[in-house]
Amino acid sequence: MFMFTAIDLAENGRNTTSPNPCVGCLYVRDGEVIGQGWHQWAGQGHAEVCALEDAGGDVRGSTAYVSLEPCAFEGRTPACAQLLIDRGVARVVIGAIDPHPRVSGQGVAMLRAAGIDVTVLGLQAATDLNPGYNARVGRGMPWVRLKVAASMDGRTAMASGESQWITGEAARADAQALRARSCAILTGVGTVLADDPSLTVRDGRFAVDGRIRQPRIVVADSHGRTPPDANIYRSEGGVQIERAEGVGGVDLNALLARLAADGINELLVEAGPKLIGACIEAQCWDEMVLYLAPKFLGASARPLADFDIARMTDAFGARIAAVEMVGDDLKLLLTRV
Repeated sequence: MFMFTAIDLAENGRNTTSPNPCVGCLYVRDGEVIGQGWHQWAGQGHAEVCALEDAGGDVRGSTAYVSLEPCAFEGRTPACAQLLIDRGVARVVIGAIDPHPRVSGQGVAMLRAAGIDVTVLGLQAATDLNPGYNARVGRGMPWVRLKVAASMDGRTAMASGESQWITGEAARADAQALRARSCAILTGVGTVLADDPSLTVRDGRFAVDGRIRQPRIVVADSHGRTPPDANIYRSEGGVQIERAEGVGGVDLNALLARLAADGINELLVEAGPKLIGACIEAQCWDEMVLYLAPKFLGASARPLADFDIARMTDAFGARIAAVEMVGDDLKLLLTRV
């Protein structure tokens, strides 16, 4: 029970902790919670520190329940494993091992060397808290999420480029959560020219301490056509123009590697059919959130993804992981297979 509370606490940092992982912690003494907290902003106290403050500084002899292995090195903040040792914690229960090479297993080793009883649960729920962080430190790539709004016949815009609005207000509000949790949004210059989107988080639900962490906007623009007065430049998250030649206007694998090296955990792709198609064709995606509106736009409208295959055996597969109604629209969560 206590560990699942720690996991729930970690969710409070979903939209703000990047490039750090979401982590929750609570201290329990004699079966009672004496302090709880979560990591909120990178550079501020980690979950163990926040929970310690909530406990009034006295956690000696308690059990710490932490959703992720306490860090074993000093970065912008001190090592949390050492904090637990110094504060006299008697036992530490860990939800999942941190995949970071400077932490993985080393936090556990530090605690045990100090005589602290350590239990590692290896819970999938704890691992699933941080798909982007796990992808970045584990494989050197962000977690890539494609977001597409389409008609029932798989069309995303009229032949003229008109696309507002295929889905309803509820689906558009739901998609704000995808932006809020993303470190960066990738789009194509064609989308910038056609729609002049802001690509910002506008929903006040995602404000923490009165501010919203805006994602960086990355534009695939191999020929430098992004207008200097485009709406994207009004975002506080910053803009990155990618002019490298290659698939879809950029070398996607090289771009993803650079973004990961720059601390991007989760990348949201909001783009037209060429860039969405390039991501699918290059297998540079992890999941797709597909909003299907109960409309039919016809054969001349633009497709969901633009790429060519010759045979059914060449089709790219996906797994339907979740289905739900959002207002009048159908929301599908697809994962790559």
